[in-house]
Amino acid sequence: MSSSLEVVIAGGGSPGHVYPGLAIADALRARLPNVSILFAGTGRPLERHLVRAAGYNHMALPAKPAPHNPLEAVRFITDNALGFMAAAWMLREQHTSLVIGLGGYASASTVRAAVGRGIPTVLLEQNATTGRTTKWLSGMVESVCTGFKEVTPYLSPVAEVVHTGTPARPRFLKQYQQWQQQGEVVRRSREPRIVVLGGSGGAQTLNKHMPDVVSRLSEELKDWRVVHQTGEGQLQCTEDRYPSDTSQILTVSYIDELASLLFETDIVVCRAGGTTLAELALAGVPAVVVPFPDASENHQMANAEVYREAGACVVVDEWAAGDRLTDELTSKIRELAADHQRREDMSRAMRGLAHPDAADAIASRCCEILCGTDMRVAA
Repeated sequence: MSSSLEVVIAGGGSPGHVYPGLAIADALRARLPNVSILFAGTGRPLERHLVRAAGYNHMALPAKPAPHNPLEAVRFITDNALGFMAAAWMLREQHTSLVIGLGGYASASTVRAAVGRGIPTVLLEQNATTGRTTKWLSGMVESVCTGFKEVTPYLSPVAEVVHTGTPARPRFLKQYQQWQQQGEVVRRSREPRIVVLGGSGGAQTLNKHMPDVVSRLSEELKDWRVVHQTGEGQLQCTEDRYPSDTSQILTVSYIDELASLLFETDIVVCRAGGTTLAELALAGVPAVVVPFPDASENHQMANAEVYREAGACVVVDEWAAGDRLTDELTSKIRELAADHQRREDMSRAMRGLAHPDAADAIASRCCEILCGTDMRVAA
């Protein structure tokens, strides 16, 4: 296979966008050992670290999310215009063969530049709903690979839609394969566990309310282990909110071995990002989901509703709960902690939503576009 194939994977800003890109990159490299892959994103330190630690090159491009006020609007226009010009230059200099857009504001400029230059492009839409920009672009690219089939009506009617699921980190796939061999033996052989997961950046709402929830449930959770990921810069204030007289609570800023932990967890309390839910599905963990209320197009609530309808999670609406959020969380967690059979049923429903072959499916579609459907790929 020629080494002339140059692939740009565009997106970033959060690990939830970067992790699927890394999984796709690994799947592509397994099929095309000589392919050259460049990540283009915001250049945030964690994003850059994750990409380079995985063995890929990273290029930072100017990008700004949708503005919330007039002052932000100026930077939104100027930064994204610069990002578009930088992306067009980068694609030309790289002699790019294919662009994979991971979604989110960090990928928009590169995808637009690729479409403008006639470069084959694949979009990854992780969520159950999408915005106008993705809908517009979806009719101009070769394929849209979706994490939720429910997003199809929000895409262009002429888009080629392939429902692949959202790729998870390789460690989740490895743990999933081990689980298939071992079943539930490990989960049932140790103390029950709750994990509070707000993402690598934390979730201030969960950091604020979950210590009170755990305090209220001190009797019901006396035999449970609580692990709370707070996010960078929020560890001390969150830790101070928890009772100081228990060894059953562990607060950490970031969990490196998250896959191993979640496969031995009984309840997760978390947001509803596409990557988070895809990884929970592989782990088969019942979840209390608190969608981020300010997510664009309210996509986290749409994601959560799909999982709730499948019986895999319960949903707490932060806006609707208002001042009663602690009460709502306490009630939902109390019910799940006391009902082992319900957790078992939710675990099976969670795994029914898993897509362990998502990265391979996306890589296969990319290879078809790059080399044709009759291409013989490396094993």
